[in-house]
Amino acid sequence: MASSDTAQVSSLPLPPVQYINQYTDENIRRGRAPRPPPVIHDTYSMFGNAFNADDTIIRPLESQGIKRLYPQHFDRRRELRKLNHSLLVNFLDLLDLLVQCPDSPRRQEKVEDLSLLFIHIHHLLNEFRPHQARETLRVMMELQRRQRTETAQRFQKHLDKVMEILQQALQMLPESSESDSKLLIPTELFENLDAANQDEASTDSCNALDRLMCDIVDAM
Repeated sequence: MASSDTAQVSSLPLPPVQYINQYTDENIRRGRAPRPPPVIHDTYSMFGNAFNADDTIIRPLESQGIKRLYPQHFDRRRELRKLNHSLLVNFLDLLDLLVQCPDSPRRQEKVEDLSLLFIHIHHLLNEFRPHQARETLRVMMELQRRQRTETAQRFQKHLDKVMEILQQALQMLPESSESDSKLLIPTELFENLDAANQDEASTDSCNALDRLMCDIVDAM
C-alpha cells in the first residue's frame, strides 16, 4: 500500500482548464505564463512513430518501410476496388484456414496480408484528403457567396421600396407656384380701396367712415 507522502505523477498532460488558468493577467505581466512549445525543425515522435519535419503530409509507403502493391501511376478508384476484392478473398481464405487447419502457419501469413491490404486502403483514402479539403473549401466559399448575394438582393429590394415611397411622397407634394399663390394676399383690393379713399377725400373733406358713423347717429 502506497504511503500518503508518495507523489502521484500522471503520464497524461494536465487538463486544459488547469493549463488555461495559468494565463492570468498577473502571470503574463510578470512573465510567469507557460511559454509556447518550440518549433520542431528535425525529427519528432508521434504515436510511437518517428516523423521528419520536412516530410510531406501524406508520406509515401516506401518511406514507412511498407511494400507497395500498386504501381506509381494508377487509378485510385480502380485500385481501391481491387484492394477491396482482395480483402474479401483473403478474409474468406482466413476463415477457411481457421475451420480446416487452425494451427497452420499460413494463418499468420493471411493476417499479415489483411493488415497490408488495410494499410494500402487507408493510404489511398488519405491521398484523397487534399482533394477533400479543396472541395470543402469550395463548398464553404460557395455558401458564403450565396449568403452575400442573398443579403445584397434583400438590401436592393429594401432600397427600391424606399425609393418608391420617396417618389410617391414627392409626387403628393403641391407645386411651388400653387403654394406660393395660396400664401399671397391679393393687393388689388387695397389698391382699389386706397384709390376710392383718395377720390372721396378729393371731393369731400370728411372721411367715408366718419360719414357712415354720422348717418348711423342721425338714424337713431
